[in-house]
Amino acid sequence: MSVVDELRLGVNIDHVATVRNARGGALPDPVRAAALAAHSGADGITAHLREDRRHIRDADIERLVREIEIPLNLEMAATTEMRDIALRHQPNACCLVPERREEITTEGGLNVAGDTSALANIIAPLKAQDIRISLFIDPEATQIEAAASLRADIVELHTGAYCHAHADGDTARVQSEVDRLQAAAALAADAGIEVHAGHGLCFETVGAITAMPEIMEVNIGHFLIGEALFTGLPSAIAEMRRCMNAGRALVGANS
Repeated sequence: MSVVDELRLGVNIDHVATVRNARGGALPDPVRAAALAAHSGADGITAHLREDRRHIRDADIERLVREIEIPLNLEMAATTEMRDIALRHQPNACCLVPERREEITTEGGLNVAGDTSALANIIAPLKAQDIRISLFIDPEATQIEAAASLRADIVELHTGAYCHAHADGDTARVQSEVDRLQAAAALAADAGIEVHAGHGLCFETVGAITAMPEIMEVNIGHFLIGEALFTGLPSAIAEMRRCMNAGRALVGANS
């Protein structure tokens, strides 16, 4: 199997639900979007069930588990309510993320190093049911070491700072953030943790991430849903896959 074949794309459908909820009712249907994403080449579906249910709702999770055949990655806060929901629905993976009601979107990584005891109480019952545990973290050695101590299956590296630097045209900071992400990816892989990445990625930024051989999966939502307004979701996914693979091809070229 080539490194390109090993690279996976998870499509986050949260913001289809955002549009639905802006008006109420049932349309557009995020589960239909998930089915279309699967048909168009997505390897998994990500959905974040927030405490305030601002986009994805409990009924969406129920339907995703029942109707979608590719793996579901349930993003959730590290709370007993969300743990119990995950235990009831048995997604393929749970990605624990920080959550504040006043934030517009996730603003940074989970402070795993500062909260290992509480996180262990959430993680243990999920792992006992063979649900894979992913921790959404900033690319920092202390967070990776803490994730390893909790026997996390996956870390998803927060790419927000890198994407913000790219949007600002700050080439020095872009390179600094790429170097930081690469070092974190290598450290996590050396610890036996599968490495994913996500947050703010677009066609222009994804290649530098997938050029890191340790990255097995990228999770992308807001950009793909926005691009789908203009080109359609299948076309947006196809172009994202092309950009991902172009980055991945550099792995072999640079080895």
